[in-house]
Amino acid sequence: MKPLTPLNRRHFLTHSAAALAGACLTSPARAASPPLTSFLVIGDTHFLADKTQPDQLDTTSAAYTARLVDTLNRLPGTEFSEAVGGGKVPAPSGVLHVGDIIDTGDKNGPTQLAMQRTEWAGYVAQFGLTGVEGRLKFPVFEVPGNHDSPHGAGHAIDQMAARQRSRKNLKGLSKNGLHASWEWGGVHFASLGLIVGTDRSVDRKRRYAAMDSLAFLLEDLANTPKDQPLVLMHHVDMARYTVAKPDVDYTKWEWDPADVAAFYAAIKGRRAAIFYGHTHFRNVFRWDGASIQAKEGVAVFNVDNGAHFSGPAQAFFHVEVRGDGLTVREFETRDGWQTGSWTPQIWKASV
Repeated sequence: MKPLTPLNRRHFLTHSAAALAGACLTSPARAASPPLTSFLVIGDTHFLADKTQPDQLDTTSAAYTARLVDTLNRLPGTEFSEAVGGGKVPAPSGVLHVGDIIDTGDKNGPTQLAMQRTEWAGYVAQFGLTGVEGRLKFPVFEVPGNHDSPHGAGHAIDQMAARQRSRKNLKGLSKNGLHASWEWGGVHFASLGLIVGTDRSVDRKRRYAAMDSLAFLLEDLANTPKDQPLVLMHHVDMARYTVAKPDVDYTKWEWDPADVAAFYAAIKGRRAAIFYGHTHFRNVFRWDGASIQAKEGVAVFNVDNGAHFSGPAQAFFHVEVRGDGLTVREFETRDGWQTGSWTPQIWKASV
């Protein structure tokens, strides 16, 4: 899998224009054997309440998020386009939401607190938990983003912890209830929050709360076979924070480079793939802990925003894991999920 050049956070439109020319194309041929598991990856839904009526969702946000769920529900059983291999889309084991579920969790004030509750209620109504409580027909696992809870407190983070504790058949659960691991089809999954940290050997203030996700990961991996396929999810991108720089105030970085390095050290040598959001564009690359232009290393997939109210261009990933590795496809819309189509490339990685 050829690494792609990461772009700055807000360069989505420029990236989209060049994506088809620069993407790593692989053979569209599909394995005949059924997948060990398949799943969908979304991020940055940013459920938004109306500030003038904080008990009501913003109409654009409500429309985009509802149509996203409609799209996720009706995708299984439809046909992959020939450009991405053809054949029927399998029913997923579930959906991974890589954060920024709501939009107002990073803001304070009575109106904003009311908005947070409305936004979270909107998420639960649409996505449910196990595939029966909301409109989504599949289980969903989520991690917090910086718009949900940058500092580890608030309504959204409290609700996430309660949801995690209510889940059944988990392989692992952190003491604070925020991080979990589970298996689908023999593949080990772990949800690791906003960022992965904290490395206690480096004593400095962090901008965002890691909520002990590194400690959970280390404990979880200690109980996971080293040759088991591993899928990790978190919110913030590591690409901009992999390389430490001199004379930089790291307390202003979203992810401390010491924690990024500790994260890579924890998964080095594992059959791992990483999914995250946050940047509002799609990016695919290899990561070796020292560079985001690596020829070898962990397969990393940065998903586009899934239903952001700011504009109609959105996308999500469809992922299959088979005996010979992992295959990722992207489904996109240009009109707020009134229509959608497969972008004509696929990415493969051995995990």
